[in-house]
Amino acid sequence: MIDIFMGFQQAASFTALSANALGVTLGIIFGALPGLTATMGVALLIPLSFGMPPVQAFSMLLGTYCGAIYGGSISAILVGTPGTVAAAATVLEGPKLTAKGESLKALEMATYASFLGGTFSGVVLITCAPLLASAAMNFGSAEYFAVAVFALTVVGSFSSGNMVKGLAAAFAGLFISTIGIDPVSGDFRNTFGVPELFSGVALVPALVGLFAVSQVILSLEDVFKGEFGIVKYGRLSRQGLTFRELWREKINLLRSSALGTFIGIIPATGASAACFIAYGEAKRFSKTPEKFGTGTLEGIAATESSNNAVTGGALIPMMVLGVPGDVLTAILLGALMIQGLVPGPLLFAEHGAIVNGVFAAFFVSQVLMLALGLVAIRVMGKIVNVPTPILLPIVLTLCAIGSYATNNTTFDLWVMAAFGLLGYLMLKAGFPQPPLLLGIILGPIAESNFRRTLAISRNDLSVFVTSPIACTILVISLLIVLKIGWDEIRRSRSSRQ
Repeated sequence: MIDIFMGFQQAASFTALSANALGVTLGIIFGALPGLTATMGVALLIPLSFGMPPVQAFSMLLGTYCGAIYGGSISAILVGTPGTVAAAATVLEGPKLTAKGESLKALEMATYASFLGGTFSGVVLITCAPLLASAAMNFGSAEYFAVAVFALTVVGSFSSGNMVKGLAAAFAGLFISTIGIDPVSGDFRNTFGVPELFSGVALVPALVGLFAVSQVILSLEDVFKGEFGIVKYGRLSRQGLTFRELWREKINLLRSSALGTFIGIIPATGASAACFIAYGEAKRFSKTPEKFGTGTLEGIAATESSNNAVTGGALIPMMVLGVPGDVLTAILLGALMIQGLVPGPLLFAEHGAIVNGVFAAFFVSQVLMLALGLVAIRVMGKIVNVPTPILLPIVLTLCAIGSYATNNTTFDLWVMAAFGLLGYLMLKAGFPQPPLLLGIILGPIAESNFRRTLAISRNDLSVFVTSPIACTILVISLLIVLKIGWDEIRRSRSSRQ
C-alpha cells in the first residue's frame, strides 16, 4: 500500500498531471471524431514519449487511451455515429435518448459509467493482476473458441421479434470475416481477385459505413420530407442525470464493469466485443427488456462501463506477462520496451516504483476523464442545435476522413460506401445491424481457434467437453440460446391469440 502511495506521488506531480491532462483531452477529441480511432491517437503520441521519464510518458499515453475509449460515446449519442469501434453498441440507445431531448442525461450517464468502469478495472489491476493474468493464460484455443461462441449468443438479444433476420445478419458477418488470408493455411479466399481484400475488410470503414453512413442516407429521406435528420426532433436537454437514476444502475454498472475487465484480460477480444456482451446481458437481466432499443439509460450504462473497464483489464496480461490484450495495449507494450522496461514478473521486482507510478497514472486518467468529460459534453452537446442540412455533410466528411486515414487508401472509401448502402438496406428491411458487426469481429477469433483446436486434438471434438472451462462456457451459451428460442416461441404464441 505504501508503494501505491509513492506511485501517486509520481503520478500527481505537475509534469505527470499535465501530460495526463493533455493525453485525456486529445483522447476525447480523437474518440469523438468518427473514424479517428483510439489506436491512432496513442500511436501518434508514441514519438513524443521517447525522451520523457516512464511515469510521465505513460501518464500521457494512458490518458489518451482512456479518453479516446470514452470519447467515442459522445458522437455515438449525439449524431448516431460511433467515434470508435468500442462505442458501436452505444449507438443502439444514444441517438434515441437524444431524440427524446435527453442528450445531456445520456452523455452524463456515459461519463459516469466510463469513470466507474475504468476505476473498477483499475482496482482489479493493482490487486489481482498476477492471479487474473495467470488464469487467462490457462486459456487455450478451445477456451477462446468457447468465449467467441458465447459472445455470438448475444445475437439473440438484438434479434428480439425476428430471430431469422438476426441470424441471417450474423451469418453474413461471419462470411465477410472470411474474406482475406486463411488464418491457418495462408490461402487467399473470397477476395474475388481484388488485391485490396487480401488483408480482409478493414473494420473501421465497415463500422463507419454500417452505423454512420447508413444513418446519413436514412436522414436524407427525412430532409426531403421536411423533417429532422440524424437527431430527429432532438434538442439540447437541460435536465442532467440525477443521483437516483445513477444509483438505479448500480448492479448493471458492477456487472458490466466486471464483464469488461474479464474480457479485457483475455487477449484478442477487446472493447468492441465487451460492449455488445454487456449490452446483451443488461437486456437479459433487465426488468423492462422491451425498452431496449427505444432509448434507455440501462443500455448506455452497460456499454460504456464495460468498454472502459477493458482498458484496465487489458493492461494486466501486458504488464505481468508481456501479452497484449488488444491492439492498443500492443502499442503500449512497444512504448514500455522503448523505455527499456521488459514486461514480466521481473518488471515488478526490479522496477516496482515505476510500475506503481504507471498504475497510479491510470487512476489519475480516470479522474481527469470524468472532470474533462463533464466539461466536454456541455460544449459538444450543442451539436444537436446544428441544422440537419449543415450537420449531414460534416458527418459524412468526418466519416470519409476517418475511413481513409485507416490505411490511407481510397479503397476504404468504397468499403465505407458499400457498408453504408448495406446498412441502409438492412434498416429498411428490418434486419438488425449489430449481429452483422459481431460476426465480422468474432468470426476470425472463433474460426482460427476452432481449427487450431482440431489440429491439436487431431480432429477430436471431445476436447471441447474434456476442457472444464470450455465446456462450462459452451453449456452456458447453449442455455442462453434455448432460453431465447423459448421466449420467441412464447412471443409468437401470444401474438396469435
